[in-house]
Amino acid sequence: MSDDEPDPDPSASLPRHELTGLDLARAVAAAYRGAEPSARKATLRTRASPFFGRRRSVSGAAQASGAHPDERDPQTLDSTIGRLVSERGWRTDVAVHSVFARWDQVLGTEVAEHVVPERYVDTELTVRADSTAWATQMRLLAGQVLARLNTELGHGTVTRIHVQGPQAPSWRHGPRSVKGRGPRDTYG
Repeated sequence: MSDDEPDPDPSASLPRHELTGLDLARAVAAAYRGAEPSARKATLRTRASPFFGRRRSVSGAAQASGAHPDERDPQTLDSTIGRLVSERGWRTDVAVHSVFARWDQVLGTEVAEHVVPERYVDTELTVRADSTAWATQMRLLAGQVLARLNTELGHGTVTRIHVQGPQAPSWRHGPRSVKGRGPRDTYG
């Protein structure tokens, strides 16, 4: 070859760049589709993600958030849990269980030491007293407690209070038992 003739392939004298990682995957995908990586269009197709209705890129390219906040930005735990509670319709249950957590502040420490809330289902609250005397006392105070709870939670949140006494010991031992009055002659 003479100095006047140009090289047939100018890239032959340059070291060949080996593709690795993401560049290699894109080159393979482009070759599989039959297009050069530089020739493909830069359009991004998106589809809904199963989480929170976010959209994600099908081609794998990251979407920039931009200068203004949107749903892809990091969220505080408070706002995320608040959104979850409102989407699922748990506002009333969360409010009632927050009253369970501060039961002694709502009813007073003396009553709260002897009467505890057990469950809230369909606007009915079930409480358990540690003695029959406190169960009777709670039945007498049920109207006032109901008014206080509805003041705290909103009108109609609690419509009825079921008061249960202490648990009696069970004489049943095992899955089988005999019907009848049970052991009566063991006390003398």
